[in-house]
Amino acid sequence: MGRRPVTVRLARWSAEHPWRAIALWVVFVAVCFVGGSAAGLKEATNADMAIGESGRADIIVTEGDFDDPAVENVLITPRTGTLDQAAAKSAAADATERMRQVTQVASVGAPVSSRDGNALLVPVTMAGDPEDASDRVQSLRDVTAGIQGSYPGLRVEQVGGPSIGKALDDTLGKDFERAELLSLPVTLAILIVAFGALIAAGVPVLLALSSVAAAMGLSTLASHLVPATDTTSSVILLIGMAVGVDYSLFYVRREREERAKGRSGLDAVEIAAETSGHAVVVSGFAVIISMAGLLLANDAVFSSLAVGSILVVAVAVTGSLTVLPALLAKLGRWVDRPRVPLLWRLTAARTGRHGQPAKARFWPAVLRPALRAPLATLVVSVGLLLALAAPALGMKLKFPGMEDLPRTTPAMQAYDRLTAAFPSTGTSHQVAVQAPAEQADRVRAALTDLAGRAAADPLFAPAEGDGPKIEVSADRRVSTLEVATPYASRDDEAARSLHTLRDDLLPAAMRGIPGVEYAVGGGVAASEDYAQHVEEKLPLVMAFVLALTFLVMTWTFRSVVVALTSIVLNLLSAGAAYGLLVLVFQGEWAEGLLGFTSMGAIVSWLPLFLFVVLFGLSMDYHVFVVSRIREGIRAGMSNRDAVAYGITSSAGVVTSAAVVMVGVFAIFATLSTIDMKQLGIGLAAAILLDATIIRAVVLPSLMTLLGDANWWAPRFLRARRVAPPADPPTPAPELVGAR
Repeated sequence: MGRRPVTVRLARWSAEHPWRAIALWVVFVAVCFVGGSAAGLKEATNADMAIGESGRADIIVTEGDFDDPAVENVLITPRTGTLDQAAAKSAAADATERMRQVTQVASVGAPVSSRDGNALLVPVTMAGDPEDASDRVQSLRDVTAGIQGSYPGLRVEQVGGPSIGKALDDTLGKDFERAELLSLPVTLAILIVAFGALIAAGVPVLLALSSVAAAMGLSTLASHLVPATDTTSSVILLIGMAVGVDYSLFYVRREREERAKGRSGLDAVEIAAETSGHAVVVSGFAVIISMAGLLLANDAVFSSLAVGSILVVAVAVTGSLTVLPALLAKLGRWVDRPRVPLLWRLTAARTGRHGQPAKARFWPAVLRPALRAPLATLVVSVGLLLALAAPALGMKLKFPGMEDLPRTTPAMQAYDRLTAAFPSTGTSHQVAVQAPAEQADRVRAALTDLAGRAAADPLFAPAEGDGPKIEVSADRRVSTLEVATPYASRDDEAARSLHTLRDDLLPAAMRGIPGVEYAVGGGVAASEDYAQHVEEKLPLVMAFVLALTFLVMTWTFRSVVVALTSIVLNLLSAGAAYGLLVLVFQGEWAEGLLGFTSMGAIVSWLPLFLFVVLFGLSMDYHVFVVSRIREGIRAGMSNRDAVAYGITSSAGVVTSAAVVMVGVFAIFATLSTIDMKQLGIGLAAAILLDATIIRAVVLPSLMTLLGDANWWAPRFLRARRVAPPADPPTPAPELVGAR
């Protein structure tokens, strides 16, 4: 007998020494978590996240070392009709006096009237570090609320970056807290339905949570090499729960199936390690390869997400090969306790006697067209998926703007009234210029002329107050100018104003100044640059992921055809998800159903991130299903019977795993922000399509149609002849000989 695979050797050692394996895992998780906490998190800087010309503008501004304090505004408007000027001036004077008494206030500016005279604005500059201004803004809001009480005939509101930040932090914090609280019970409830026993349902959740905890600590350590971003921990939780539960689910179901056949606990663990454990390793590598593709994007955000995802998948794979066999060996038949009466009977009915699938009607009915008429089934199903993917050809990419944030808070409602009364306080472009100090006067003159030319163009909004907002650094080497546009940040006219500024006005203004360097930044610029960045990097990332996945799948299954079909099917799944996103979110028909306002585009970072996540997670199901089909082939079944066996024997576990993912991802679709809604819907819909239409219809029809050609490979790749198992699997009786 040859040397056993490493997955089997690890599982056997863990099963024979369960307490050691469990103790080592607990120590590993604790060391990772405590070590990460002690090392501290290194966050990405603006320079790390610089993309395109807007990134260069940010770097120039950072080098200017400007004093950039946080600014709030007291906005005074009428409740109805026109503004009572006397009452408004009195309220403004009262606001000025009261705000000067607040310790968090550095200065209060003179009141500014809107062009139509129907609004009055009192600018307030906050003291202290602007980074934590949102945490200190409440004292200013209390003053504003007091002024409102003194002037009930007016609307007196506070609006500014810190107050909007606090309102959004409160809203989004509650959103994510609700999502995290819901994800665990939803996952546990689905697993209880799948297993019919509480301990069996709890084991996958326990492994997933411990994997996430260890990966959090490791990612904190890794942040000193690859700086982290705010979203890294959320993605680790999302990916970690998905793959951790999936890998455990595959393993536990196979172990229970083998025990139901009468095997000993140790033999059942070994067989689970040799089959499901091997599939876990391969699918884990597939996910890691997909996530590694994000590193090619040359983007601090994607690099951080890639490192976090790779770590949590690697930890989850390690746990499923080590501590999971130890837990199963120690629990023995207690893993099926305590049983949930009705659910347990349903689970037993699905399993049947002696671990063989019970006679069922649903999956054989689904499979019958693919086995009897594979070509027609393949053409129809692929045609439907391609039709669903077609809208993706019209995909538009943009960053969400202020207008896409939830309007449920008073701060955002006040922001809308502020930008309506003072257009220059809304969307703006930041012109950043760097030149030798002796050229500072020429630069200022050029920027003043630029502001004048922009004010005469309807694409731009004239400056409020005392003219153009030009700032010069202390060393006179960096100058900035704010150029406002009256259009929303994602409006096509706002993009036109950006290109007019970049291509015409700014180059003309700076012409002839020696040693000058300039760039245009701001929200619109960042959106346009990032969309272009994603469009440039997506083909490179896709090529990398596809090439390495092809090599891994070819080596794993010793079949070029299986590798090619797996890639084609995953591309089909991703394309359908893209098309569905465009259908739902670029139109307006689903706004009321899902509670969002269409931005007419997909969030810029989503296509790239969605591709690697879907491609990686889809491989979980594909590897597991094809591994079962290959088991049938090695047991001597015909190709058609092996396909029937592989699909029916894996349908339950794949469905359970998919339902867990869909349930968790769908929770994110309930969050307030448009980017989280798009992410949740995109992931949930894609996983649902992949686990149903792709795996239960397209895959069996394609593999049935190809027949023995499925397993073709060059001579040097062909696997050695493998002896059939002592207890070979049998196909579902309803499908044997189906033609």
